[in-house]
Amino acid sequence: MSSLTPEQQTELEAAAFRRLIEHLDSRKDAQNIDLMILAGFCRNCLSKWYKAAADERDLDVSMDDAREKVYKMTYEQWKAEHQLDATPEQLAAMAALND
Repeated sequence: MSSLTPEQQTELEAAAFRRLIEHLDSRKDAQNIDLMILAGFCRNCLSKWYKAAADERDLDVSMDDAREKVYKMTYEQWKAEHQLDATPEQLAAMAALND
């Protein structure tokens, strides 16, 4: 991998990010709480990281813009159409992570 230029590495990382977003978009059944329990990050985390990266570069990206990039729709639309109420089991699993 040392033969990659910094630009090529950035291109590959960007492509992998776009692929992750497409994958998450195709798996709307994967709830954010489940992602947090299993992987320690979710769509909201990705949105926050995207926003933080923009802020570090003094780019004008709002949190709503970042969420739309990750969710491929407004956050409100996502919640209305795809977010389910957390089950008692999910809430217990999240609480156990924070203990």
